[in-house]
Amino acid sequence: MSIQTIAHVEFHCADAEQAAARLRADHGFTADAPATTPGGARTVELRQGSIRLHLTSATDPEHPAAAFVARHGDGVATLALGCTDPQAALERAERHGARVLDRAAGLIAGFGDTALRFVPAGPTEPSPEPAAEPGLLDALDHVAICLPGGELADAVRFCEAALGFHAIFKEYIEVGRQAMDSTVVQSASGQVTFTLIEPDTNRRPGQIDEFLAAHDGAGVQHLAFSTRDIATAVRTARARGVEFLATPGAYFDALTERLGETAIPVETLRELHVLVDQDHGGQLFQIFARSTHPRRTYFLELIERQGAGTFGTANIKALYEAVERQTSASLR
Repeated sequence: MSIQTIAHVEFHCADAEQAAARLRADHGFTADAPATTPGGARTVELRQGSIRLHLTSATDPEHPAAAFVARHGDGVATLALGCTDPQAALERAERHGARVLDRAAGLIAGFGDTALRFVPAGPTEPSPEPAAEPGLLDALDHVAICLPGGELADAVRFCEAALGFHAIFKEYIEVGRQAMDSTVVQSASGQVTFTLIEPDTNRRPGQIDEFLAAHDGAGVQHLAFSTRDIATAVRTARARGVEFLATPGAYFDALTERLGETAIPVETLRELHVLVDQDHGGQLFQIFARSTHPRRTYFLELIERQGAGTFGTANIKALYEAVERQTSASLR
């Protein structure tokens, strides 16, 4: 029943056409075909590299997309998992306690209102058409999912038993007086990765608590899109109007001491506000787009891996310490 890929990500949106237009303009996605209007909804399908996004908005107030948007705003409603045998995948998930939402559609409950759909695995090669500009997006690197406090262990067990994933990384992250637990689970194929995060409810509420409150429960906080050239991707997206989170200069002042030589020059990283981390396999470069969601919940990440297999969690601590140093210096 092996899960091979994320075949596509299904968004529910207030206005699918508007959301698609923004992704085309900002990040270089292209439409697979004209919008379709089946069963009380309008759907636009976008692609770039091996990434496939399906954006759906309700034309009938009884369509499930309407209820999803009313509760959460625009967001990821379904992750479609490409399987060698979707029926076997569904049967395994059900045996291990998954709640089946629509047997004919291969749909099960996932995380909060974000469902999982088992579909046949298809080709994952990048689109044959060249991108309008080089160095944009290639694939979906990972999906970050926020969970209420106390639900992380159960979610990991669900992924292991029902989906056949295995945990590849665990981290307890402290940021000032707030903290969070994180476990990364991955399919046997190595092509589907979920970063599962819950807040430490014994500490001061922080960004995960804020997401859960604004989103009204568990859900996808961000999608991380991989690129082979993050510097070009960031410059291109910025020129198109995308805003990224800024990083204080103190973070880059400490980079050489913390990591040694970086594959991308420190001055380029400083100019673009790109973060860097490394593990035994190599280095990872990442940057987070500023959320444009009305509730400031969902956002995008760009990531370039040069051998690294982990997820940059050290950047959270390093960035926090850099902010502290910069604040202290300004008070002297």
